[in-house]
Amino acid sequence: MNALAAHTVSTPVSIDIDALARAELVPEPFAYAVVPGFVRASAHEAIGADFPSIAHAGSFPLPSLRFGPAFQTFMDDIQSPEMTAAVQKKFGIDLTSRPTMVTVRGMSREADGKIHTDSRTKLITALIYMNDAWESPKGRLRLLRSPDRLDDVIAEVPPERGTLIIFHNASNAWHGFESFAGPRRVIQLNWVTDENVVRREQSRHRVSAFFKRLFRRAK
Repeated sequence: MNALAAHTVSTPVSIDIDALARAELVPEPFAYAVVPGFVRASAHEAIGADFPSIAHAGSFPLPSLRFGPAFQTFMDDIQSPEMTAAVQKKFGIDLTSRPTMVTVRGMSREADGKIHTDSRTKLITALIYMNDAWESPKGRLRLLRSPDRLDDVIAEVPPERGTLIIFHNASNAWHGFESFAGPRRVIQLNWVTDENVVRREQSRHRVSAFFKRLFRRAK
């Protein structure tokens, strides 16, 4: 399955919208919420089995990947009107006319995790982790107070299965993690300013992924 199917109006079955609604919104220094159990435990096994096979590091646009029906349902659910309504209520931001964009990672490399903020064309960033119990002290996302200190931590979130971390992409929304090499499954969902951002970002990720694959085959 390549392209994301058209959205249908139905109640999300793989995610717990109520858990997002109940989660505490921390307003400072930038608005964020952490939602353990956002992906329903009953959906974990099927989503894991249908997760895209990603052998290389990097972010891959959803339309460029192949995956099974349970993962498709998951993607439909996180981009549903119900999800958008819950997020805009949580953050007090109007997202009704804002498109969504999804990229998927399956592997992390040592170079990943550097402190950064997301592009300002991304209004809200949601990261959903689909890894088994995370034993490593590395690879745990840190929300940070500054752009140059990985130990200046606001919150640290292990990338464990079913966990959502979502934040308003403010100019000071610094985040990163201690470098980790190995499997690290994460779905990044963004509400962005307009459709041009989706086309541009998907094209950029697609080209980047192509050259990463080409480089690895040549080694």
